[in-house]
Amino acid sequence: MKGKKIIQEEQILIRINGQDRPGLTASIMSILARYDAQILDMGQADIHSTLSLGILIRTTDDNSGKVMKELLFKATELNVNIGFSPIPDDEYEEWVDQQGKNRYILTIIGRSLTAQNIGAATHVVSEQGMNIDSIRRLTGRQSILRQDSNVRACIELSLRGTPHDYDEMQASLMAMSHEQGIDFSLQKDNMYRRMRRLICFDMDSTLIQTECIDELAKCAGVGQQVADITERAMRGEIDFRESFTERVKLLKGLDANVMQGIAERLPITEGVDRLMRVLKKCGYKIAILSGGFTYFGEYLQRKYGIDYVYANELEIDENNKLTGRYLGEIVDGRRKAELLKLIAQVEKVNLAQTIAVGDGANDLPMISEAGLGIAFHAKPRVQATAEQSINTIGLDGVLYFLGFKDSYLGDE
Repeated sequence: MKGKKIIQEEQILIRINGQDRPGLTASIMSILARYDAQILDMGQADIHSTLSLGILIRTTDDNSGKVMKELLFKATELNVNIGFSPIPDDEYEEWVDQQGKNRYILTIIGRSLTAQNIGAATHVVSEQGMNIDSIRRLTGRQSILRQDSNVRACIELSLRGTPHDYDEMQASLMAMSHEQGIDFSLQKDNMYRRMRRLICFDMDSTLIQTECIDELAKCAGVGQQVADITERAMRGEIDFRESFTERVKLLKGLDANVMQGIAERLPITEGVDRLMRVLKKCGYKIAILSGGFTYFGEYLQRKYGIDYVYANELEIDENNKLTGRYLGEIVDGRRKAELLKLIAQVEKVNLAQTIAVGDGANDLPMISEAGLGIAFHAKPRVQATAEQSINTIGLDGVLYFLGFKDSYLGDE
C-alpha cells in the first residue's frame, strides 16, 4: 500500500509592473483564487498611471507552476511585466519576526522637494539602521504650467526598526532641515499619533504675523521701546514676566478703543483658515494659550470657533484708558504648560494626544509637554529644542504632521 502523498507548500513573490487599468488586480486575484492561494502580503504604488504591484502568496508545489503559467498569459494579455521569486521558509519567518520592531513616521515638507532633499533624509535613515517600508505623497500634484504662490510638497516615509541613536538622528535631521530649507517631523507610529484630539496654539507670531503688544505700542508712540524688549524676551534673553510688566507699563494712557481697529487688521498667518476649517470639521479641541492679550484672542475665537482662550487681561480705567497694569496671573511659559495639561484633563484627552505649536521661548514648556510639539517659524533657541519644526510653508503644514492628505480634504 502506497503511503499518502505529503503536500508541500511554498511562498512566491509576484511582481507586476506596467500601465495601470481598471480590473487588473481583480484579474490577478481570480487566477489566484482558482488555485486557493493564500495571500500573505500585498502592496501597490501608482505613479502617473504606472503601477508597481507586489503580492506574496503561499500555495502548494502542485499548483505553483500552474499559477505562474496562467499569470504569465494574463500579463501578456494585459500588457504588463510580471516576475516571480521563491521565498524560502526561513527567510519568510525572519521577515515575520520583524513585525515587533518599532515603527516611525518621517514627514518631509517644502515648497518643493528635490532628489537632493529626499536623498539627504533617506541617508540619515540608512545611517541609523532603519528601513523604509513605504513612501506616501500627502500633497496634491503640482502643475508645471501654472504658477501657484501657495505650492507645497510633502511625502511621508514609514520606517521600521529602532534608530541606533534617536537624539543623534533628530540632530542630523535638524541640521539637514536648516541646510536644505525643508521641514521634517519624526514621530513614533503608534495609536496616539493617529488619535490626536487637542491642539494648543500660541497667538502672536504664530496664528497672526505680528505681536499685538507691538501694535498697541505703535499707537501709544512707544513702538521701538516695546519692540526691543519683546525681541529680547522671545529670544529668551530676559525673563518673560519682567519684560511683560515693563512693556505693559509703557502703554499707560492709551485709549482702549484702538484695540478694535488693531483686531480687524490682524495679519492672519498663511494656512490658518484652512487649518482651522479642517481641525473643526474633524472634531479637534482648539485652544489659544498666549502671552498676548485676551481681547485679540477672543476676536480670533469668534472668527474660528476656538474652544479655549487663555491670555493676559489689560486693566482699563473708568475713562476707557489703559492703566499700564494687567489683571490676574501672567500667562508665561510655565502657565502655558499648566493650561495644556488642565485642558487635556477637562477634555479627558491623554497628554500623548495633544499638540502644541509656538514660536517663542515662552512656548517651549508647552511644546515639550505636548505629545507633538511643533516650532513654527521659530526663534533659534526654540528650533534647537523642539523635535518638529515648520519653517518653509504656512501653519496648515501641521495637517501633514498629523497624516492628512490633500485628497482627504478635497484639495487634490
